[in-house]
Amino acid sequence: MTLLWYIPNTIEPGHRGDTTTQGWGSLEHSTELALAAERNGWSGALIGTSWGRPDTFTLATALAARTTTFRPLVAARPGYWQPAQFAAAAATLDQLSQGRLLVNIVSGVDEPAAYGDPVVASPDRYARTAEFMHVVRRLWTEENVTYHGQFFTVEGSTVASRPHGTPPTLYFGGASEAAERVAAAEADVQLFWGEPLEAIAGRIARLRRLSDEIGRRHAPLEFGLRVTTVVGDTTEDAWVTARARVARLRGQEPEPWWQGNRDHAVGQRRLYDLASQGEVLDTCLYTAPGSAGAGGAGSTWLVGSATDVAGALHRYRELGVTHFILSDTPYLEQTAHQGQVLLPLLRVRNPGQEPGP
Repeated sequence: MTLLWYIPNTIEPGHRGDTTTQGWGSLEHSTELALAAERNGWSGALIGTSWGRPDTFTLATALAARTTTFRPLVAARPGYWQPAQFAAAAATLDQLSQGRLLVNIVSGVDEPAAYGDPVVASPDRYARTAEFMHVVRRLWTEENVTYHGQFFTVEGSTVASRPHGTPPTLYFGGASEAAERVAAAEADVQLFWGEPLEAIAGRIARLRRLSDEIGRRHAPLEFGLRVTTVVGDTTEDAWVTARARVARLRGQEPEPWWQGNRDHAVGQRRLYDLASQGEVLDTCLYTAPGSAGAGGAGSTWLVGSATDVAGALHRYRELGVTHFILSDTPYLEQTAHQGQVLLPLLRVRNPGQEPGP
């Protein structure tokens, strides 16, 4: 089981309600967050990406140099990167960090015109992503790679520095049919956002069937959950906090990227539509944030005491989810708090048990 946190990687303060006002966009602040994750039991953290933020790969390299066990999960976009360029950079960082790099391939719409990406139609973006992952995998494990595809071409390509041992894990997210076919064929881990258990079970079953239909060439696809976790000292405390935040959200403008993609991205639309099924689904999945204007992994929250939230996460684990990327704000405070009260419960099969040695 892999337990990761989240580093937002933004310049402006206030990301998802974080009250910290100083240090955003600085190496010092990001290092403080990474060291807090390392000290409090997290394997590493997803580093947020989009055009207009500091470059994710550069930041990940700096954080790897300032930590010991911290594993940066670097988000990378085909179109922003060429596969050979990315394969070389990633292999170098993985070698220098002695195998700590993780990679999240992102295909969702960003601001392609800003960095000169002409591929914007959804089917083409996902077809390109499949080529990207295929070429990167080959460059990490083969020499003199030649590939001629619809989107990428390499001739006699060999990366000078190989990954340290097993190549970095490729995480990937997406809920459309095209995205699921990419995951079934080329990803190592399919990431889900916070959907109800029944929906996740259905998606896992569908992805496993797709893997068989496609003739997957890699190890069996694994599954991950990227979700906001609001953990209070008691169940009641957590719900008071969560409902107060949603009340504040209702008086604010939605995040711009979310507002523009809510009606187009399949995964975003699935989360937004959950509110019609009820305000709280399963045991503690809170759907109100999405209808109040929150987006992405902030659209639904698992809310409750550490035992409540751990119990909910264990139910996802029973479905086959083995990678968890959690977060809440204030980031620094919650990195420590949830590391201390939630992680020990996640490392046992039954959150009511005491953690083993």
